[in-house]
Amino acid sequence: MDDVRSCGKKLCISSSSSRRGIILTSLGLLSVVFFTLTGAAAAFNLATIPFDEGYSPLFGDGNLVRSPDGRAVRLLLNRFTGSGFISSSHYNHGFFSANIKLPSDYTAGICVAFYTSNGDVFEKSHDELDFEFLGNVEGKPWRFQTNLYGNGSTSRGREERYRLWFDPTKEFHRYSILWTPNIIIFYIDEVPIREVVRSEEMGGDFPTKPMSLYATIWDASSWATNGGKYKVNYKYAPFVAEFKDLVLEGCPVNPIQEVQTTVACAEKSAALEREDYATITPERRSAMRKFRQRYMYYSYCYDTLRYPVPPPECVIVPSEKRLFKETGRLKFGGSHRRQSRRRNRPIVTATTVSDDLSDM
Repeated sequence: MDDVRSCGKKLCISSSSSRRGIILTSLGLLSVVFFTLTGAAAAFNLATIPFDEGYSPLFGDGNLVRSPDGRAVRLLLNRFTGSGFISSSHYNHGFFSANIKLPSDYTAGICVAFYTSNGDVFEKSHDELDFEFLGNVEGKPWRFQTNLYGNGSTSRGREERYRLWFDPTKEFHRYSILWTPNIIIFYIDEVPIREVVRSEEMGGDFPTKPMSLYATIWDASSWATNGGKYKVNYKYAPFVAEFKDLVLEGCPVNPIQEVQTTVACAEKSAALEREDYATITPERRSAMRKFRQRYMYYSYCYDTLRYPVPPPECVIVPSEKRLFKETGRLKFGGSHRRQSRRRNRPIVTATTVSDDLSDM
């Protein structure tokens, strides 16, 4: 796509036949781009539900505002409290998804989280799958991380941190977590960004117990932005995170009846694994590889100081590994940009999302 954009700006030929050829060529290139996008990120066929049908307030009730039609919710953070909601049931595996728009302007110190957990039931052996969006000072982009804990393995966090190819404050984008007995996939706008395949070597570190879905906004001044250097500035409050098009696909269960749960949910788990989003096609895998090479700036798998022997689920990709130092961070100060020929890469906006993604 770099070549498509640069050539598109330079083309200026007087011959009408040449112009027609150029137009046809451009249309052909655009059709290739469109095909790449639809192949790698075709929209899933999802059934959304009203908020009250699947969720209830978790905390900060006064800062949780339902939409008039009941199908969307806004979570607010002010100097008094944040807010959050939780699924009404625990689920034995599932697909959890929402269209989310993040707060804009100065958001340093804020954490918006979309995650599954069972810490309310299994305090010392909980499982968890996280999207955590980390705010920033005005003019700097949001960044985010994914994480995985199994059986209380909090000392073995599996963090990866990334940038985005779009501004998450301008429009809604879909964030999804697929969790089956054999695989975990994190998606953004139907593009897989991370895959964890269960193995015997992982043991209990692969989440197995029923979890609830959570969404929260809260003051994480102590760590969220530059390790706590920048705090939440309530002059900009209230900070608003918006959620809509909510999806809960899974088998609702009683979390303490594990044997009965496994038997009762076997059919639902099998159906879940047959869904389109449970398969990473070659096109999706290519998109995931390109996302990770361009936008991931920390990976525990390449953090050899922390894990001299990579955890068993890690798939070491040579083209990824050469980008990172022994700390698991990029060699070029947290950005891939110095490795790009376009040194002054423009800020990606909603109008260039498709171009940028197809180039991933």
